[in-house]
Amino acid sequence: MRIQRLRDGRVIALVLVVGLVVVALLNAFSPTRSAYSAVIANSNDTAGTAAYFTCTTAVGADTANALFAYRLTEASGATTAADWSGKGQNGAYQGSMTATTPSPNACPRDAGSSYVLNGSTSFVSTPKSYANPTTFSEEVWFRTTVAGGMLIGFGGSQVGTSGQHDRQVYLNTAGQLVFGTYNGTTQVVTSPKTYTDGAWHHVAATMSAATGMRLYVDGTLVASNAAFTAPENYTGYFRVGYDTVSGWPGQPSNFYFTGSMRYAAVYSTVLSATQVANHAAAGR
Repeated sequence: MRIQRLRDGRVIALVLVVGLVVVALLNAFSPTRSAYSAVIANSNDTAGTAAYFTCTTAVGADTANALFAYRLTEASGATTAADWSGKGQNGAYQGSMTATTPSPNACPRDAGSSYVLNGSTSFVSTPKSYANPTTFSEEVWFRTTVAGGMLIGFGGSQVGTSGQHDRQVYLNTAGQLVFGTYNGTTQVVTSPKTYTDGAWHHVAATMSAATGMRLYVDGTLVASNAAFTAPENYTGYFRVGYDTVSGWPGQPSNFYFTGSMRYAAVYSTVLSATQVANHAAAGR
């Protein structure tokens, strides 16, 4: 009986060892996920899951409908902002192109630097003109401590001061974000808060006949106008970092944006609230 008990004990021990080895192997070779979990500083919610881990994957999920997508991560002195949407619409850096890698950086899990705009000559222009885009979405990550300047918009001139200009997102003299369009009358939606705190923020503006104007900041809808559904009819270029905002409410004296940017894109569709939230969450 003693010998039998010893044998039974050895068999049980062997089974336990084999089981532990199997568990270890399953953990080691289990597939990775693109989503990730993050702790949220909220007493009512302790954890959340983002749909994408990087801005590259978040924006990349929607580039089928992008007119262009610029990471803005080129080295200092670069003249071309590479379009990675697959459309081949490489942008042109105007004025001084300076790159830096701040800490923290927007989209911190994406490699590369940020684009520093000097507030006097720096901006990016698209190589192609677009005929009256009426359904669109614009987005960019930015940080600044300076109120004023255009972040992203549409104008009649590729590099000069545009005579016709609308579909613009800009900072007013108070540091609020404004999304403006025009069609006989000026229409704007304005964020209640200011965003000149030196922190990174994600802004997205969308428009269509079905949805009107919507302005999102850091993944949340902050202002909208469902009644205004048609921007001005003209052919123009999208620009990042500068164009005139003359005549718009709260117009600054300097139309150049001063600060840093990453991941600017324009789409031929309206990004949904979920898509905008996913893009913002991936960059935190």
